[in-house]
Amino acid sequence: MADDTTGVFGISVAAEMVSMEVQNLRVYERRGLLEPDRTEGGTRLYSPADVERLHRIRKLLAEGLNIAGIGRVLELEAEVLRLRSQNRRLRDQP
Repeated sequence: MADDTTGVFGISVAAEMVSMEVQNLRVYERRGLLEPDRTEGGTRLYSPADVERLHRIRKLLAEGLNIAGIGRVLELEAEVLRLRSQNRRLRDQP
């Protein structure tokens, strides 16, 4: 059974799901904004989490951020999640 981080959508399906051009998804991958799974043959497979990330990228683009800014925002959001999780674990320790 696949989880939300397992690639299941081809690039054209993922692009359609987020109303983007396929070329944009390739650019975002090259710039390190996302990393889809790959089949042994090299075909990109996007997970539900990747699709959510693409929606976030789309929203940040609409707010006027450039790709470098979006990369930084995504890094900071991931760091906040990591720190919140760590904080929760520390609070739950006896």
